[in-house]
Amino acid sequence: MNLESVLGTIRPSKGLAEARGNMVKSAWDRLSGLPGGSYLFSKFVGRVAPYTGSIDAQIVQLEDNYAKVVLHDRPAVRNHLRCVHAIALANLAELCGNVAVAYTLPDDARFIVAGMNIEYLKKARGTLVAESRPNVSKSSEKQEVEVLVEIRDKKGELCTRATLRTLIGPKKAAS
Repeated sequence: MNLESVLGTIRPSKGLAEARGNMVKSAWDRLSGLPGGSYLFSKFVGRVAPYTGSIDAQIVQLEDNYAKVVLHDRPAVRNHLRCVHAIALANLAELCGNVAVAYTLPDDARFIVAGMNIEYLKKARGTLVAESRPNVSKSSEKQEVEVLVEIRDKKGELCTRATLRTLIGPKKAAS
């Protein structure tokens, strides 16, 4: 089973922001129930957003106003102190918050992160779990939402807290 054979027609041609429908929701709903589906979905997100894919995190749970994403500690995401690099943590926070928002939005909405505040509370080592529970309405009306993401280590201790300032609005009309 490969990504292309499973996703079939849900591959966006104009990118996720202007694709018809909610590509994140369609892909997750199609893949998550399959063996290895969350892995394939995570690869799909990484292919559509290559910088996000550079940390090779796995989206393990996704539903309206909730996402859970796992990042395994390995040399590619570490800094010189042998802990997960600050920018890898920021990337993980953005990925987690963004998929939670994207999954929740109606088909005619899009979003963009307009700012981020991030606190590094302790060195992040080992497998990390990011969770986000944004309060996003199912509307494409222009709005600004603060999306909180918490990243915890394998002991459940809070390592990083991020707040994404997310702008939501209607997709551009097709031309």
